[in-house]
Amino acid sequence: MSGASPLPPAFAAALRDYERHLRAERGLSAHTLRAYLGDIADLFEYAVRVGAADVSDLDVHVVREWLAGQHARGLSRATLARRTAAVRTYTRHAQRTGLLERDPGPLLGTPRQDRALPKVLRQEEAAAVLDGIRPKRAEPAELRSAGAALRDRAVLELLYATGVRVSELCGLDVDDVDQERRTVRVFGKGAKERVVPMGVPAARAIEDWLRRGRPHLAAERSGPALFLGTRGGRLHPTTARRIVHTRVAAANAPDIGPHGVRHSAATHLLEGGADLRSVQELLGHASLRTTQLYTHVSAERLKQAYRQAHPRA
Repeated sequence: MSGASPLPPAFAAALRDYERHLRAERGLSAHTLRAYLGDIADLFEYAVRVGAADVSDLDVHVVREWLAGQHARGLSRATLARRTAAVRTYTRHAQRTGLLERDPGPLLGTPRQDRALPKVLRQEEAAAVLDGIRPKRAEPAELRSAGAALRDRAVLELLYATGVRVSELCGLDVDDVDQERRTVRVFGKGAKERVVPMGVPAARAIEDWLRRGRPHLAAERSGPALFLGTRGGRLHPTTARRIVHTRVAAANAPDIGPHGVRHSAATHLLEGGADLRSVQELLGHASLRTTQLYTHVSAERLKQAYRQAHPRA
């Protein structure tokens, strides 16, 4: 929320109703939920300033003027695109619930986003990161730190093996891992479930963590969580990001976070001959267009190798 004056009752009630809708029906992450509600609150505040009495006064002109003001403030194209998407989602809901007679959302343009190629590790760099985490047998006094090292190895192996998002990884429970089939059940965006395979190294790392690491970090508050923090609670995404950055730096590899490991996994799959549809299903992308970004990464790396190696490049 922007922290401006409280919204008039009609707008405040509409925002509360929208929050209930998002929580009950959309299955959004906490971060996306906050972003969408903040965007709509900001739109409402602008509408009030320009004389709107309630949500029924929101038309395409008001929304376009609000977006133009965002652009003038220097917001990035990515942020403007997200805010446009948030407005479309809200106005569709408002029309369905009778607050708007007409939905202005379809009349809004979408700012083109600059799609920067994702930063990825080379295959040998990924191997160096993963091979660099080899926990040793520990004395009793060192069991907690040794347990954390086993966890870190399992976290990185699983991120690279499956390409899961960091939020998905932290949400895993012990029962989501099928060691016999070497698969992991993942709940992605919108609470959509998918089952993804993992390789032998990831399966072994998880087995080691469950057998020799997790018992030394487990506490009453651990519940069914697969990965735990040092105090025994479910591993937080912030901690998982720190694990990745630390372990990547220790291997002297280019600095990437969990999303960079996801990008690396997708790129290496395509470089190894996997088809685009299979990678889309593995990553849980709703649109094939999102997955196609990785073909550009592979093509760019091929061009670099050609320029370096071919005598007439």
